[in-house]
Amino acid sequence: MALRVEHDIFVVRQRGREVAAAVGLEHQDQIRLATALSEVARDLLRVVGGADVTFAVDLDEQGPPRVRVDLAPVRPLPDGRYEPHSGAVARLVDMLGVVDREGDTVVRMSRRVPASSQALTPERLAELRTELGSSAPGSALDELASQNEQLIAALDEVRSQRDELAVLNEELQETNQGVMALYNQLTEELEETNRGVVALYAELDEKSVQLRSASESKSRFLANVSHELRAPVTAVIGLSRLLADSASDPLTEEQAQQVGLIRSSATDLLALVNELLDLAKAESGRLEPNWAEVDLRAVFGQLRGTLRALSTRTDVELVVEDPPPPGMVRSDEVLLAQVLRNLLHNGLKFTERGEVRLRAEVRDERWRLSVVDTGAGIAPELHERIFEEFYQVPGSTRIGGTGLGLPYARRVVRLLGGTLELTSEPGRGSTFTVTLPIGGG
Repeated sequence: MALRVEHDIFVVRQRGREVAAAVGLEHQDQIRLATALSEVARDLLRVVGGADVTFAVDLDEQGPPRVRVDLAPVRPLPDGRYEPHSGAVARLVDMLGVVDREGDTVVRMSRRVPASSQALTPERLAELRTELGSSAPGSALDELASQNEQLIAALDEVRSQRDELAVLNEELQETNQGVMALYNQLTEELEETNRGVVALYAELDEKSVQLRSASESKSRFLANVSHELRAPVTAVIGLSRLLADSASDPLTEEQAQQVGLIRSSATDLLALVNELLDLAKAESGRLEPNWAEVDLRAVFGQLRGTLRALSTRTDVELVVEDPPPPGMVRSDEVLLAQVLRNLLHNGLKFTERGEVRLRAEVRDERWRLSVVDTGAGIAPELHERIFEEFYQVPGSTRIGGTGLGLPYARRVVRLLGGTLELTSEPGRGSTFTVTLPIGGG
């Protein structure tokens, strides 16, 4: 097509819309291509006096086909460049610019053909060329009327979109108000929760201080009472020994029995005082291990000799197995021996027949020192309670004891870097296991 006069702009625009419709562009894209074409045609007619317009389709195997319009100026473009009068024109098409075509400079624009359109085979393009060639272009008035219809449709669509946008803005505003209200509510709830948490932490800190103070007061009380009781109890034991001594005036049988009761009661009281003092030391943190390499064979030998002499029941056998070589552990010999002596003494005291056995083994780089007895056993629900201070298993009070030995033993074992655990069932005896790291705590 030739673009030489003002009337040709309307014809080029009309033909551009027809070509765009023929190749399958959507209605809005048809109007965009036609509008861009009329604007570029008006620019070229004003600047260089016109152009030759060619419509073509580029078939690209790597992508969708493109409808292309080349406008070859009748005179060279100033400086070989073209800038549309309106900057919005370039946004109406996919590509708009100056290219070199077979030595000539042309203004080219293109638009992608939708994938949903009919395939543009060479046969289909020949049919379209024939149809377009046989159709006569309309008048400028017809094209102006068509432009007016398109403008009215565009304005109506803009108004509809504006109304929809207004509705969306109202909904968005309502949503924002709801979000802000929810945010404020959540913020208030969070602040209230934070205040509650802060108050709870303050209360917990206060309770912790109170508990720490109470524990320190209890430890001081136990230590003071123990110290105050030790001297008179020791004096009572000494006096009872003097009364029962053969060098003193002879006692009647009744008097000897009473003195024996006094001595026995004072001895039990002294044991209680000593245990209270030990427990107070352990709780207050004043009990510090004297770390050294301890030979378990020597400790076991000493326990074997000491406790065998104290065992008074003929139906109960004390068995102390030799630990496996080399039998060395880094610990406090005195504290460790005290714990094992306590466990063995309990086993002998609460076992009526059978045996109490002390054995040692190494497992997972740790020593496991076990005291196993064939006593009555302890119910599972009482396994932790027996480690509470002054607690005694029901029915065992007739045998005696203070309920302080096991709590003290567990504290000492933890101080040595180990654990003290109980495995027991009623009627199956009990096993107390002291687990210690070979290298010490």
